Amino acid sequence: MKYILMMHCPKNGYETFGSWPKQDLQAHIAFMMNFDKELRAEGVLVSAEGLASPQEATIVRAGKDGAPVTDGVFPEAKEFLAGYWIVDVENAAQAYGIAARASAAPGPGGVPFNMPIEVRQVMSGPPEDLL
Repeated sequence: MKYILMMHCPKNGYETFGSWPKQDLQAHIAFMMNFDKELRAEGVLVSAEGLASPQEATIVRAGKDGAPVTDGVFPEAKEFLAGYWIVDVENAAQAYGIAARASAAPGPGGVPFNMPIEVRQVMSGPPEDLL
């Protein structure tokens, strides 16, 4: 079963992260790179990506004629998606274990950051009763 593990960042998180001491940033990034290597070696990683800051995001909707209508990020959002992993595992418990490992990435001073990781099953289609 596939699960997406979504790493969320509070609205001010990108600025906070950028203010960490350089060695703490390097330790965090090294952890994430090693974490991805471990998941690949375990054979469970399908995809993983970090995302650009929310200031670079654009909201797109279809206009009346179907053409894209764009807008910036809405400032009232409390948090943003910072990155994700898609893993293919046997069950939800295994996905939760991987999410806990990601959550423990080092923060300032090497203390586990304990960032929230949202875990949701990736569906292959709509529920049968809706077809």
